[in-house]
Amino acid sequence: MAKDRDESENEVSDEEIAFSSEEEKEIERKLADIPFEELQRARSDGSRIARPVRGAHKQQLGRANKNRPSELSCKVPVGRFRDVIQAPKKVVRDPRFESLCGKLDPEGFRKRYNFLYDVELPQEKEKLQKLIKKSKDANVIKELKDHISWIDKQLKSAPRRTVESEIVSEHIKKEREAAKDGKRPYYLKKSEIQNRKLVKKFDDLKAHGKLESFIEKKRRKNASKDHRFMPYRKSSEGVQDS
Repeated sequence: MAKDRDESENEVSDEEIAFSSEEEKEIERKLADIPFEELQRARSDGSRIARPVRGAHKQQLGRANKNRPSELSCKVPVGRFRDVIQAPKKVVRDPRFESLCGKLDPEGFRKRYNFLYDVELPQEKEKLQKLIKKSKDANVIKELKDHISWIDKQLKSAPRRTVESEIVSEHIKKEREAAKDGKRPYYLKKSEIQNRKLVKKFDDLKAHGKLESFIEKKRRKNASKDHRFMPYRKSSEGVQDS
């Protein structure tokens, strides 16, 4: 009996040795795929190396029936461990409310950069007109003409903006004086600015003696607009002939 017990213990120990050797081989095979740097890092801090299982999830194509095309499912399982990078919060800065940018002075800005409309743009327009006379390429001529039209728009709108800024600055001065007396400030609307522009233009035309010609020109322009929408009277010759 003792002899049989010894033989059975020897067989069990041999099986355990064989099983442990297989485990060691499996561990060695897994460690062979891990880089040496990760092994060193795991050995130093005692952390566990988590390697992704290859082929754990494979997307398979499927079709509802044989006559339909293959479809790939959009449902993809999300891994349990993910690398989450916290993006920095985007801070929006408005220069209008930044103390470092200072306060906007429209009147001073207009005075400092008024040379662009008085000198620079007219000179640039003359240069472009000379280039148009020299050039023979249709595309180049078209680009130059487009740029000249842009300059004309800027030169035409500059006096309008100047008048608007003068009206607003004059109104602000009056309101500041009124505020010293304890009155509440009144802010101009766009429609009121437009009306004051028309009054100012009327006074300038009257002062230069051009008011009558301006009114006549406006009258002809409005009459031509109304004439387009007036119905024409059909001729009755065809009715009389029949």
